[in-house]
Amino acid sequence: MIRDLIFPYPYIIEKMDEYYKPNLPSVKIREDYRTNKSPQKRPSKKKLTILIATFWDYPHIGGLSNYITELSKGLRKQGHKVDVISPNLFPSATVKNLREDITPKLKEFFLRRYGSYDKKILSNSRLLYVYERMLQKIDLEKYDIFHAQDIFTANILGRFNANYNKPLFFTPHGMFTFKRLKFNLMEKGSIEETYYKELERKAIEFASQLIILSDSFRDSLTELGAKHEKMTTVITGINYPEKYYKKKLGPQEKLVITCVARLGPRKGHNYLLSALSNIRQYTNNVEVLIVGDGEMRETLEKQVHSLDLSIVNFLGSRDDVPYILSKTDIFVLPTINDSLPIAIIEAMHSRTAIISTNCGGIPEIVKHGKTGIVVEPGDTEELAQALRFFIVNKQARDKASTNAFNFAKTHLTTDGMIRKIESIYNKF
Repeated sequence: MIRDLIFPYPYIIEKMDEYYKPNLPSVKIREDYRTNKSPQKRPSKKKLTILIATFWDYPHIGGLSNYITELSKGLRKQGHKVDVISPNLFPSATVKNLREDITPKLKEFFLRRYGSYDKKILSNSRLLYVYERMLQKIDLEKYDIFHAQDIFTANILGRFNANYNKPLFFTPHGMFTFKRLKFNLMEKGSIEETYYKELERKAIEFASQLIILSDSFRDSLTELGAKHEKMTTVITGINYPEKYYKKKLGPQEKLVITCVARLGPRKGHNYLLSALSNIRQYTNNVEVLIVGDGEMRETLEKQVHSLDLSIVNFLGSRDDVPYILSKTDIFVLPTINDSLPIAIIEAMHSRTAIISTNCGGIPEIVKHGKTGIVVEPGDTEELAQALRFFIVNKQARDKASTNAFNFAKTHLTTDGMIRKIESIYNKF
């Protein structure tokens, strides 16, 4: 029984066997879970039935949730039928029963085979199992398109798709293993690296096409086996409220600098605060708004107090970000690790001068010296210079904000994003 529960993913067990080298027979891959067939060419349809799958709760706060919202709304606006499947939609009592049933069986499998188990792999294997069992209750045949939003749903749908042979698209919102190695959340050469890297590699293999958020993904995905012709870049677009396109007329009492981001260690707020303390002679008429909440809030508030930065105000989580941005002169996102933050796209639509970092796809939309200023992540001095430049130079600030707005209106709208994704769907 345990064999049947685990072996939908024999390729994972094979990689774990290579790592642990147990004295056991090699795993026989079950052919019913593999397919090398191309998706069948079906008669073209004007309206599609699309399944968008995410391994994370939806909706929630963050870029992934915003992307799914814009994608699903945009597709529905074009007349397509769209369902979003996420774990929080599963009945909690059923999930609890499945979790309690599978956990000891997974432990037993790993202990018998390897003599130990990794807690993160155990937890993830359990989540995969529960998601699969819930997906079995859904009529997947009715969908024309599967669109996975992470490596986990790409693996789950990829396995199911051996039976359905539907076009399966995969949009990675970050390089899962690389990011965790970079920030010491995973040890180099560990069983966790082996496990998650194989999930990433297999997600790429299962996909009919990778729809990527920026060209910055290409090198990392290529290292995992993706072919360039299998990747199509579609930069995220949003529907921005038109009433916030133009700022209210009349002078403001103070120049407003805003940062919109979750208060987490990778968003770089500490560098922004240090940079502000280095240019305090230029900030007499400046107000700084920190929008968002998270585990770093108390630490950052202490930093503000220690640096005596009375100009900084923590607003917490807000549902009126467009209004706040309409009052903003300079938008700053000092992130040290990101893909393509929605907050920057919102700031560009709000006609605001942008300062951000050379991370992920940010330089693809924040063109240094044209639509904003790009600094190296974690470089406090360079960030301070960029802040000082925009604070004292209104002409440069206005030019950058206008360029950012024009770029956003041309390249960063939901309608434009949907047209491109529709064309990719229709090719398959």
